[in-house]
Parts: sequence; C-alpha cells; structure tokens
Amino acid sequence: MKNSTLKNSMLSAMFLAIGLVLPFLTGQIPQIGNMLLPMHLPVFLCGLICGWKYGLIIGAVLPLLRSMLFSMPMMFPTAIAMAFELAAYGCVAGYLYAHSKWQCVISLYKALLTAMIAGRFVWAGAQIILLGMNGQAFTFQMFLAGAFINAIPGILLQLIFIPAIMVALDKSGLVYFKKSEGLKLAK
Repeated sequence: MKNSTLKNSMLSAMFLAIGLVLPFLTGQIPQIGNMLLPMHLPVFLCGLICGWKYGLIIGAVLPLLRSMLFSMPMMFPTAIAMAFELAAYGCVAGYLYAHSKWQCVISLYKALLTAMIAGRFVWAGAQIILLGMNGQAFTFQMFLAGAFINAIPGILLQLIFIPAIMVALDKSGLVYFKKSEGLKLAK
C-alpha cells in the first residue's frame, strides 16, 4: 500500500521538528555537533520512510530554518552548504532505497553509504563555490577533515541507529521492508 501524501507530509513535518530540536542534545557545542551530525539522522529517515522528494525538501529546509531560528549553524557558508548536503542525503538515500529490488538491511546500507558519499561531495562543491565568493579557498585537507575525519563519530552513529530504527519500525509494523514481486513469501 502506498503512503498517502498527507501521511508523508505529516511525517516530514515531524522529521523537520526532530531536526530542529535534536542538535540541542549536543549542548549547542559546535565541536560535538560537528562530530555527531544530529541533523543528518532525521533527514536520512525522512528520505527512507517518506521518499526522496520529501527527504530532499526537508534536507534543504532544515539547516536554513535552524539557522534563522537559532543562529546555529551560521548561515553563511555553513547552513547554506549543509542545505545542499542534507538535500542530497535525503534525495539519494530515499531514491536508492525505494528503487531497490527488495528493501532489507543490505539495501538500506547500500543506500546510506552511497548517499553519505554523494552528500559529502555535494557539500564540498557548495563549500568551494561559497568560499570562492569570499575569495577563500576550500582545500583538500578541509574536505577530508570536514567530510570524514571529524565526522567519524556521526557516520558510525548513522550506520548503527538508522538501520536499527528501520528494523524496529519493520518489526512494529509501522514501516515494512518491501519484498521483490518475484520473492513474495507466503505467510
């Protein structure tokens, strides 16, 4: 059964609200937030559960709205670059997962890992453009530090919690893993 537009809109609003509040758990300490990446979790979940279009929209809006409401992250260049990055996460993860032959933990990890890589390259592209507008350079060392080295705790958190949440939702009957048409199992 397909999710209705109303249901996806309501869930997206919930993920947006979670994304606005979740960074407060890091105590508004930017170093911890940069390591744990709290806004990424609801965007990935939105893309996986509601679909790529919703993940893209929530990913694009969340950092900009949070910057306007709470001045964190700083709008230029951080929130703007994050808007592109998170939009890519929600879009790529949602699209790949929805178009998997069957939806299971393996296809979930494939979608997550691909989205993480794509989003980081989109972020780097946005940083190059935004910093270039100020006459600053975005170096390869800045890319490695910001996209991977400093983000390792957040990446691990995402790779543990997102599949765990999706499995729990499947077991509870709220969101089901889809089986391929040719592989439907008799119950």
